Amino acid sequence: MSSVESALLALPNDQDATGRDFGIEETTALDAVLASGTLTSTKGTFVKRFEGDFASYVGAAHAIACASGSAAVHTALAALDLEPGDEVITTGITDMGAIAPILYQAAIPVFADVDPRTCNVTAATIEAALSQRTRAIVVTHLFGNPCEMDAILALARAHNIPVIEDAAQAFGARYRGRHVGTLGTIGCFSLQQGKHITCGEGGIVVTDDPALARRIRLFVNKGWPYGESQPDHEFLALNYRMSELQGAVALAQLGKLDRHVEIRRERAHDLTLALRDLAGIATPTIYDGAEHSYWKYALRLDPAVFPEGPTGFARALTDRNVASVPRYIAKPAFLCAVFQQRRTFGHSAFPLTLARPEALDYRIERFPGTAEGLAHILVLPINERYELEHVAYVADAVHAAAATLRSAHA
Repeated sequence: MSSVESALLALPNDQDATGRDFGIEETTALDAVLASGTLTSTKGTFVKRFEGDFASYVGAAHAIACASGSAAVHTALAALDLEPGDEVITTGITDMGAIAPILYQAAIPVFADVDPRTCNVTAATIEAALSQRTRAIVVTHLFGNPCEMDAILALARAHNIPVIEDAAQAFGARYRGRHVGTLGTIGCFSLQQGKHITCGEGGIVVTDDPALARRIRLFVNKGWPYGESQPDHEFLALNYRMSELQGAVALAQLGKLDRHVEIRRERAHDLTLALRDLAGIATPTIYDGAEHSYWKYALRLDPAVFPEGPTGFARALTDRNVASVPRYIAKPAFLCAVFQQRRTFGHSAFPLTLARPEALDYRIERFPGTAEGLAHILVLPINERYELEHVAYVADAVHAAAATLRSAHA
């Protein structure tokens, strides 16, 4: 082994035990579920307890657990009872799991541009995407960094349009002191493997509106109102239930969430201090009143200093065993085959056949913030197992990569 190889540090990875905080709390809860013999949430208690505790944690009146973050977004949209061809404004910089549900509800995703500094939508970019057919707005708090919600909510109120917050990456993030996910009409969270807390897969939806909460719960349960008199399958819906095994792990994880977020913020602060004076690199931009919860730590690279961009920088970091993600996603969602080739339901292209021509104009020139944001972003890992030595190691690797790349282009 060379001296360089021996100096490499293995960073905690949220895809295995090195970067995840599991222990006696989770195993005790799982043992209790198995001992009960009840693994379905319709008869068990753990999912119900998780829902109640999560609602209290974020300060929402209602919380409904479901099978995934994608299911959470789908359930939120279904609760609004959209008509085919209705438009839902969203972002091109997000996971397809937050966009596909729009199509499954026969609605049209209309993409808003983003602030290239944060890769989040803004009130101005949403307003530019509005039409008479807009029936909902989905805002994504990317990487745990809250959108500038005051202006977004004021715009939505002026047009009487509900706001769905995609807070899948934003457990513990706050805006003006309130948990994100509770600012709009409905909030959606994900419990997937790499999130702040996890049960492998899972999601949870929050709202203060009792009528929407009922529709959300029914949609998770095939339209069937468990516990009500004279139940019936009231509308077309799916089985998106969370199991008791997932609920047990999620409940145990919820008790650790504040600590997880605190650690991430502390380590992110340390990393910001270590990188803040590095020429050509900008640390995360956070809006006034926002509290970032750092699902990931995103840098912005100056192309004048680093002509090879995030891809070249990521290659340099790989030599130091730091697995960064250049661009976050390879291309905006609207440039994927789903939209470019209209691969939806068979060869029908439905529901895109119902769209206005302007809504299907996916020329990248129309989304300068999106193009700039993805071209310059480099995403670094962070999780609750990071310690000071890991932050120091990542910072040193970034400094070394920057020096190497600057030298190569001197």
